Amino acid sequence: MIAFYALIPIKTTVLFLGIDYAPHKSFVGRSDTIVLLHFNTLRPYIGLLSIPRDLWVSIPGYGENRINTAHFFAESQQRGSGPQATIKTIEANFGVKADYYVRIRFDGVKEIVNAMDGVTIKLEKPLGGYQAGIHHLSGEKALGFARRRQGADDFFRMEQGQILIKSILLDLMKPTKWTKIPAVLMAAARVVETDIPFWQLPRLGILILRVGIENIDSRMIDRSMTTPYTTDQGASVLLPQWDQIHLLIEEIFHKAY
Repeated sequence: MIAFYALIPIKTTVLFLGIDYAPHKSFVGRSDTIVLLHFNTLRPYIGLLSIPRDLWVSIPGYGENRINTAHFFAESQQRGSGPQATIKTIEANFGVKADYYVRIRFDGVKEIVNAMDGVTIKLEKPLGGYQAGIHHLSGEKALGFARRRQGADDFFRMEQGQILIKSILLDLMKPTKWTKIPAVLMAAARVVETDIPFWQLPRLGILILRVGIENIDSRMIDRSMTTPYTTDQGASVLLPQWDQIHLLIEEIFHKAY
């Protein structure tokens, strides 16, 4: 019975959205961080795919626009509809349907990291304003690291976001941080919204332990998969190179067991 619980369903995909600063603690903002987390309990495997916020796609019901506007358009019309609008947009363009979503306002990152008494990141190269090496960041600095694009571009920003996500998970697995978990959960309850059923959380947690944080397959839609373009309104966007993107999607989401 335990084995059945740990393995079924075999595949689960979760959409993670980081919402730009929104008025009055609402979620009426653009999804400037868009990450798909794919769990395969049979392989076992965890894949993480970051999608550029400026990717030019077809948004169901709204026409073509940056992918990060799908959340804003829907949420501004009907509260709570932003995540599903983004899920539909990703399914229409990538052929991948997320089963659940997690969304967090960027200011909520500070609360979670502060509840941990900071997070330690390890950089293999200079990134996000920090030199290569080990750095302990407060909530404010962690948020700044994730959002920093000065002297860089959104592709670096996506890499920084992935590093922060994995660093938070790594830190929370250290015995010295276990006493902080209740405070982290309380902070998350205030700033995170999700439709993941409670019974799914231990199953996904077990898979993370089986795979190991260091072995998460971190990918992104990078420069080679996009073409910079200026729209007739003067907006700088990224046109997708679908032949290359679909190869990446196949590797992460559809690879055989």
